[in-house]
Amino acid sequence: MSISNLTSRISGFHRMSAEERREAVAAFAGLDGAATAQLARDGNIDPHLAEHMIENVVSSIAIPVGVATNLRIDGEDVLVPMATEESSVVAAVCNSARQCYDRGGFTTSMSGGEMIAQVQLLGVADPESARLRILERRAEIGALCDACDPMLVRLGGGFRDLEVRILPSRGGTMVIVHLIVDTRDAMGANTVNTMAETLAPRLAEWSGGRSLLRILSNLADRRLARARAVWPVEAIGGEAVRDGMLAAYHFAEADPYRAATHNKGIMNGVSAVVLATGNDTRAVEAGAHAYAARAGRYTSLTHWEMTAEGELAGMIELPMPVGLVGGATKIHPTAQACLKILGVKTAERLARIIAAVGLAQNFGAMKALATVGIQQGHMALHAHNVAIAAGAVGEEVGRVAAILVERRQVRQDAATEVLAQLRG
Repeated sequence: MSISNLTSRISGFHRMSAEERREAVAAFAGLDGAATAQLARDGNIDPHLAEHMIENVVSSIAIPVGVATNLRIDGEDVLVPMATEESSVVAAVCNSARQCYDRGGFTTSMSGGEMIAQVQLLGVADPESARLRILERRAEIGALCDACDPMLVRLGGGFRDLEVRILPSRGGTMVIVHLIVDTRDAMGANTVNTMAETLAPRLAEWSGGRSLLRILSNLADRRLARARAVWPVEAIGGEAVRDGMLAAYHFAEADPYRAATHNKGIMNGVSAVVLATGNDTRAVEAGAHAYAARAGRYTSLTHWEMTAEGELAGMIELPMPVGLVGGATKIHPTAQACLKILGVKTAERLARIIAAVGLAQNFGAMKALATVGIQQGHMALHAHNVAIAAGAVGEEVGRVAAILVERRQVRQDAATEVLAQLRG
């Protein structure tokens, strides 16, 4: 197939085979044989499965999966798979968990397993009266919701509650209906979206308005995962380290510029477990950052304080809409293998483990920042990537990386120079 004038309008692209798509893309982008062949490597996912997971498939990309050790959560030792491309993330969780392991590790809890579906009603003449008219039909609304997914009801889930909000906006007053649904071991997006679309015409009729958006909210604040842990002062390096970490937290709590990076570090761990288990990283990240701004300004997802005994106590609370059934979680073989490593039987247990990992990740980042700086540990690991990018192979990788770290020159040009010197 040829593409003229480098147009991205490729007729019938979605109907092509993956091989034909690769050829089309290679022609468009001028890819050489090596790059085209790399796209054809399927990694650990079956091409047929990939073809049915998303549209216009040409390849798959492999992200390393590491395993975090030393985690004791609610009295149980667990190994946690983490999928990430970033150096030092897995190591930070291992080291952080080791330093609180003898103190009991992490204690977790969950607020519930409910998701929210929103129905937007516009043009309602009497919004306050409409609110009450809708609330009066709670039982009928519940029955209609449950009829959308009888299997969910048989599993103990289904409609739980109803909220109606009056929302002033630039475009006028809106009536927003929240359907509260227990989705059990599913993330639940498809279920609650179906309920919202089913109820929308009835809600419009009862309110005297018209429905527009019918969609879940990723601010899953009825599905909060919580974790806490205590680190003894002697395990973390003394009182100066503790006080430095508290000062780092106070900075993040007060300043959104710091909080954004502080929370990104937390999500390094959270998203790595979410991705490894085939869950929706974007949904979890969106909910977490929205939750961090729930008081009207963006702040830290974690809280840190000193106990009466002078130890360092950390806590995290964030929305965690993850599941064990549905989507990639159920069909991706690597995600299934990762869930087997975790040994989880419920979505709640998975969510609680993820919260503990987020807290451990935050501890590791804050400790590094408050002591040697984030670069020392991170760059020592990143130096191996730089060495490989410069062309180092085998034992050369470690030798080049060590020299780069010693010189504090973890850069591509420096790695190329060092490699050339080693090779004479």
